[in-house]
Amino acid sequence: MTDSVELPVSVPGLRVLRTTAQTVRTGVKQYYAVARIERGGFDWWGRGNAWHSPPGSILVKEPGDVHRDLALHGPTVFTAVVLPANDVARARDAGKIVAIPHLEAGDERAAPFHRLHDAICAGADRLSLEVALAEAIATFGRLSSARTDHTRPVRRAMEYLRERLADPITLDDLAAHASLDKFHLCRAFRAQIGMPPHMYLTHLRVQRAQQLLTQGVRASELAPRVGFYDQSQLTRHFRRIVGVTPARYGNARVSVAG
Repeated sequence: MTDSVELPVSVPGLRVLRTTAQTVRTGVKQYYAVARIERGGFDWWGRGNAWHSPPGSILVKEPGDVHRDLALHGPTVFTAVVLPANDVARARDAGKIVAIPHLEAGDERAAPFHRLHDAICAGADRLSLEVALAEAIATFGRLSSARTDHTRPVRRAMEYLRERLADPITLDDLAAHASLDKFHLCRAFRAQIGMPPHMYLTHLRVQRAQQLLTQGVRASELAPRVGFYDQSQLTRHFRRIVGVTPARYGNARVSVAG
């Protein structure tokens, strides 16, 4: 069980979610985000390694990252700052976005991320929060030595799945695009991403369905637009990953917007 509430902030485009997790989950991240463990803690797998995150730990996420919980140490509360897409895009174009999965509580490199979280918790004014946000985004560029890249075949396979998520995809097609035989690709993909290609694709399709529902597309129209065989298959995977049916998710978004 996972409960999330959105915290108010003074910067347009910035989203902050405080989440209480009581069960282990696996998911594919949709956004650039910086999270801080406030209470509890968990062991988790990401980017090819197992990590231990007690209170005060900072977690940095990129779109497409797989996060798999291994164990929770009691109910775990964390605050996640979803970074504004435009700011992240500019930093990415400048070569400053780097995947740093985990920084321990005492790691001095995490200081700008803590300042951002502290400013949010204190209800800081817009200028103060914008400065903290800019420093946090810039910090990504100073941590390049810690980057853990995927191999080129796995990167190409991920790109292929993202670009063609609504199309029928075969393993032979995927392996040909990745320039690696399918047996080695499956093993490398699971080892580096944390799940096999078909499961990763399912998460991408469900994420796209969430986006379309938010844009007002009816649940009954989703399946062919995101690559599922029929409505039943979509609903089954959507409920398993998101926790509710597509129709209920869409209705909840309409209620919030209204």
